[in-house]
Amino acid sequence: MDMRPEPFEPPAPIPRTVPPSKLEIIRTVFRNPLELWGEPSYTLPWIMTSFFGEKTLIVNDPGLIKYLLVDNAANYKMAVVRQLVLRPILRDGLLTAEGAVWRRSRKAVAPIFTPRHAKGFATQMLAQSELYAKKYEGAEGEVFDIGNDMTELAFAILSETLFSGEIVTSSDQFADDVDDLLHSMGRVDPMDLLRAPAWVPRVTRIGGFKVLKKFRKIVRDTMDLRLKRMAADDGDAPNDFLTLLLRAAGPDGLTMEEVEDNILSFIGAGHETTARALAWTLYCVANSPHVCEAMEEEIDRVVSRGADPVDWLDRMPWTRAAFEEAMRLYPPAPSINREAISDDRWTSPSGEVVDIPKDVTILVMPWTLHRHSLLWHKPRAYMPERFLPDNREAIHRFQYLPFGAGPRICIGATFAMQEAIIALGVLMHRFRFDMTEDTRPWPVQRLTTQPANGLALRVRARPRASSPS
Repeated sequence: MDMRPEPFEPPAPIPRTVPPSKLEIIRTVFRNPLELWGEPSYTLPWIMTSFFGEKTLIVNDPGLIKYLLVDNAANYKMAVVRQLVLRPILRDGLLTAEGAVWRRSRKAVAPIFTPRHAKGFATQMLAQSELYAKKYEGAEGEVFDIGNDMTELAFAILSETLFSGEIVTSSDQFADDVDDLLHSMGRVDPMDLLRAPAWVPRVTRIGGFKVLKKFRKIVRDTMDLRLKRMAADDGDAPNDFLTLLLRAAGPDGLTMEEVEDNILSFIGAGHETTARALAWTLYCVANSPHVCEAMEEEIDRVVSRGADPVDWLDRMPWTRAAFEEAMRLYPPAPSINREAISDDRWTSPSGEVVDIPKDVTILVMPWTLHRHSLLWHKPRAYMPERFLPDNREAIHRFQYLPFGAGPRICIGATFAMQEAIIALGVLMHRFRFDMTEDTRPWPVQRLTTQPANGLALRVRARPRASSPS
């Protein structure tokens, strides 16, 4: 008889049962949008509602999601509110650009993120993970802020793989800078909800411009250093993401401003999603002993046999499942926002009709989609078994969207998955991460799903664990 305890249910807002007032909507969206959604958002396939007089379609039906993001994606542009939040930070970076600018940027960066090319980063990912793991050497119960640590680790991997270690900054305060940037700039301001023009000051973001200026300087200094190397006669500039972007600049390619915006997107936001997902994974595993045991056995076996890190993603199904389940409960990008360009209509396989009027805001929210009662068994529980190879076919392609879908799917998805499994493999082969009495994270939505109150875990060296190298 299986005596396994009930699965761990990590903290999350309880769905509302009473609609909020307009004032409460403003307060909640500013404080934490994840606390806004009511019971219908977790139980119905779609809802047509209204926010501040603006029609909004909340979508949780996988078939309708596929239609909106893939089949008729051309009819849906980025939502106004989303752009009002993100464009002041990223301007014409890949996450916020549209039209011809987006197509130029996507074409410029696509070659380095093909699955084949991404696999070439495995050795560097392993080396950076091993180097960072030295931070915990000798740990015998010390408590670390794992949320902060995973931000530093993801930055180190990003810096080494995509920029050949030539981001012109010290990473000592990098995690704090990212937190400051997203806390001040990566949240909805009341003026955004009212769709005030971009030139109207956002009082809540005034404090963020100093750290944004700091990030912009990092980018410009990084570009200048690389341009000097590219101009040198010795030809020793690495052929990495940074060089590729700079070579794409010119009359028929990206402007230098667009290059800067894309570099900032990857430095400030591109690594942030993986970092948060890694931290949430270690937290959920710390509360799930049977998952931890399965992962450790799997990781030890793969590492002891000297498997090439490029193969870890395929050889570690439990580790991959644990990471994917953490992204289900705490999706790195908790909302996907679109706006209808013209009137549209979708008919479900059962004959139900959804009319989609011009200018309606579309909300496809992985946060509610991934916790929807029509789609998931025990939706609030951490159950990595869902993602093991024998069970994956039961998951509809469009009910699980940690990297989005359609033309604007995350270009770095393969890179992020490989990075996460290698990092988890290195860390959990050497150490165990346990709860403390002060570990009380609470999910909040900024640009990503972050743990408020930090994510403190106790770290202990595992006995008899040897190095992957």
